Amino acid sequence: MAARTMLFNSFEFALFFPIVFLLYWLVFQRNLYIQNVFLLVVSYVFYAAWDWRFLLLIVASSLLDYTVGVFLEKTENTRRRKALLITSLSVNLGLLFVFKYFGFFVDSFSQLVHMFGLTIQTGTLSIILPVGISFYTLQTMSYAIDVYKKKMSATKDPIAFFAFVAFFPQLVAGPIERAKNLLPQFLAARTFSYNQTVDGLKQVLWGLFKKIAVADVLAVYVNQIHAAPETMSSGMLLLGTIYFAAQVYADFSGYSDIAIGTARMLGFNLMVNFRYPFFARDIAEFWRRWHISLTSWFRDYVYIPLGGSKGSVYRKFLNIVIIFVLSGLWHGAAPTFLLWGFLCAMAYAPLMFFGKHREHLDTVAEGRALPTVREMLQMIGAFFGFAVPLIVFRTETVADFFTYLSRFFTSFDFSVTYDALTISYVLVVMLVFEWVHRDKEHPLQLRSTSKIVRGLVYFFVFYFTVAHISNEANPFIYFQF
Repeated sequence: MAARTMLFNSFEFALFFPIVFLLYWLVFQRNLYIQNVFLLVVSYVFYAAWDWRFLLLIVASSLLDYTVGVFLEKTENTRRRKALLITSLSVNLGLLFVFKYFGFFVDSFSQLVHMFGLTIQTGTLSIILPVGISFYTLQTMSYAIDVYKKKMSATKDPIAFFAFVAFFPQLVAGPIERAKNLLPQFLAARTFSYNQTVDGLKQVLWGLFKKIAVADVLAVYVNQIHAAPETMSSGMLLLGTIYFAAQVYADFSGYSDIAIGTARMLGFNLMVNFRYPFFARDIAEFWRRWHISLTSWFRDYVYIPLGGSKGSVYRKFLNIVIIFVLSGLWHGAAPTFLLWGFLCAMAYAPLMFFGKHREHLDTVAEGRALPTVREMLQMIGAFFGFAVPLIVFRTETVADFFTYLSRFFTSFDFSVTYDALTISYVLVVMLVFEWVHRDKEHPLQLRSTSKIVRGLVYFFVFYFTVAHISNEANPFIYFQF
């Protein structure tokens, strides 16, 4: 399904974006309203390249929450305000349930009834999952919630609001923007900035490098290992675990870099979505640096309203479990995602119990070229605290996950194939670049180096990326969520 979308790493997008960029700045810059209309149209064109029918969902969601916001602004009646908010949440979550979770719950109910010796005919219902629905649904819901809580005023500009919801750089896989940050940027005049455009282009290049030269290369061996894990040695399974975690990171953060970079080239500033999570020293720091737009959304709209870290130890633990399980369900409707959420909660909970979850708020090895041995061990521990539960993302069933782990601990064979091991150089290149520039938003912000060095670095990254381009663009992993 996702392969039909206008992928960031596709030839179609390489034609689409330059045309949009030139028209945006050369033709439509003088009139903000017309510029926003243009952005809305090209965003809908971008999404329609996947399936034009699902534009109706985006339009419906946008119209609903725009209308809810307008009426919330007009009334102070508590009952009416609650009714408006409930309407927004019910419709948005209802659409998400139908398209993403309906089949899962029907199948689960059928299996439950079967346990009692009964059989029901559920029929066969194949529902296509609209790309990006998990992302823009949270975005529109947060707008309604913020207006309800009077954290922001409702906009009276429907074009700006609809463009905010459908903004093509981050429409399909985020970052999940808050209206408080992004919507005002649609309401303010935007002027062309050479420096901002160049920096955006650099971040796009880095995102393409991570996707094409790292994620897609590692995916070849990840697919081979996960195709038949029962035949693999412990060494190959360990390599598969490391490679898959790196693949997911390079793929998803690569998408975020391209989204942020293209938005910056159009005069918008999106939130940072990843802050070098593989350099985290514990799992709590890891989650503060991973998919920040989602983790902060759950923190602000679910975790804190539940009580957050207040209350008894058991209440704190329950809140942690709820957040991670909901995050698992957000990724997909399957027992494996529920297991992933539970395992992540189990890894996080001890830090919460001992008050260590806010221990590492700075940059690792700040002011030093290399980490200490302790920091290195901490980073390795945090990495595997993420990588091991992540295995369930690639297994069909929970039983397959435990088969993978049991094979790892029982084969006692740590041999690896030469070609699978040598491909790790792409991962090393990425990590070295990110380590050296871990205090910057992206590694190609080389302001303090000479022009010659910068030119060589840009050429190397560009050449390395082009050298690994395949004939057909590979979809981004998070399109399926």
